[in-house]
Amino acid sequence: MDEWEHAIGEDAPEAPAPRVTRPAPDSAGVTNADPRGCGLSRRHFRKVSENGFGDGYNSYAHSMCYFKGGVFVGTSRATMALLGGGHKGGMKDVSLDAWPVELDKRVYTDAFETEAARAEIWRLDPPAGAWTRVYRAPMVHAEDGTRMSRDLGYRAMCVFQGTSDPEPALYVSAWSRSKGVGMQLMRSRDGEHFEPAGPPGLGDLDCTSTRSLIVFKDMLFTSPTGATGGRQNASGIAAVLVSRDPASGDWELANTNGFGNPRNLGVFEMLATEEYLYAGTANLAQGYELWRTRAEGEPPFEWECVLTEGAGRGRFSQGLVSMVEFNGALYLGSGIQKGGIDKQNKIGPAGPELVRFNPEDGSYDVVMGERRTEAGPLSNMLPGWNNVFAGSIYKMGVHDGWLYAGTQDWMVFLLWRDMERLDSPAGRLLQRMEVSDLIEASGGYDLWRTCDGENWVPVTRSGFENPYNHGVRNILSTPHGVYIGSQNQFGPRSAFEVEPGRWEYRDNPRGGTEIWLGTRD
Repeated sequence: MDEWEHAIGEDAPEAPAPRVTRPAPDSAGVTNADPRGCGLSRRHFRKVSENGFGDGYNSYAHSMCYFKGGVFVGTSRATMALLGGGHKGGMKDVSLDAWPVELDKRVYTDAFETEAARAEIWRLDPPAGAWTRVYRAPMVHAEDGTRMSRDLGYRAMCVFQGTSDPEPALYVSAWSRSKGVGMQLMRSRDGEHFEPAGPPGLGDLDCTSTRSLIVFKDMLFTSPTGATGGRQNASGIAAVLVSRDPASGDWELANTNGFGNPRNLGVFEMLATEEYLYAGTANLAQGYELWRTRAEGEPPFEWECVLTEGAGRGRFSQGLVSMVEFNGALYLGSGIQKGGIDKQNKIGPAGPELVRFNPEDGSYDVVMGERRTEAGPLSNMLPGWNNVFAGSIYKMGVHDGWLYAGTQDWMVFLLWRDMERLDSPAGRLLQRMEVSDLIEASGGYDLWRTCDGENWVPVTRSGFENPYNHGVRNILSTPHGVYIGSQNQFGPRSAFEVEPGRWEYRDNPRGGTEIWLGTRD
């Protein structure tokens, strides 16, 4: 969760005590346990792609999908370079002494757009282990005549058959440029040829991207989570849209805007279960809200609010970043914008919470977090699984009866801070440590697993030994194993401190997204 920009209130609401419920274990003492006895540990994972598929500008494995026997990955490109080039004084805003990646006069030039900013889609043939780039964003002209990449990234994918589709197709949502004509939805019937699915944009909404494409009851649901002005994660429109035939461009509002709460800045995450479609909001002032609908009748549908105020934590759970269904319950991962330190709104550093919601009676448990309850936190672990550098629970997924959860971790950004200038208790503590060694040992995302939702063990706490692996952006379960796609925007050239106060940009062979495969084979 990189950035939401909105004015909010100052006081966090008082947290009500949660109602506690526990699912009954099976005869083996765990619910829905893997019949083979254990989940995947570090030794079961191997790297199947590195350095952004050989191009460090591929910063995110922003979307992943299994389609026609292949693993598809949509990338987002050069995000750190564009952020630094597009924000005057950007280093001051994020309190860095050196910008993490090299910036030069080429940013926003024709050469940069052609080489660095064109989003890509890659396909893996799992038996052969071979990756193929199957799509690259086209070059277009903006309204001002500027030549640019149409798409900066591909943030969501799903398999869906609309009313005009002869068979299920791969649908992909594009992250469009601010100077462009709006988000473009694409589809492919064969995984090799991609075509526009409807006109750009989502109706008349000022939308540049969406984070979710969710199939529920033969309908496709999405929500704008990006707008112009650098608001890549907050559209300011908490709207859910629905279509039975997205190829026609026919979208309707599935809810009332903001669910009636103007402080809901957007719908950041959605999840479909057998009975309900769930939508989690971003709300910096009060904490996230969770809504659900059966999507019966004609839109807009009737929605029920089942959680408010960040499940009782208030504005320290600004957004519902990830959701997954596991053992009949919903697991909800929170986050704080800008990687866990929202200086504008005076929140953080503070780690995320994990909450378990019971759909049957609306009760919830704090599984991992700071709040002490009668039976929790159930894991006996503090926010971020005892890691203050965890800004959000970025992604969760289920594979072979185990729940996996990955974080977004901001420790690596300490590489670009002068420790002598940190005048705070945390800064003075860091001054007494060898920060580079700490980052090498503990930087990078954390990946955890559990078979019962309460007892958690780590798979990796160092981004698979790469501190530049900033976050777990995707967890994809397939018949070939579980794929982990990373956020790693520190390529192709990063800043290295060659002596105190003097920085030098060098090739970074560990920059760019990585894909890891977990399997017992």
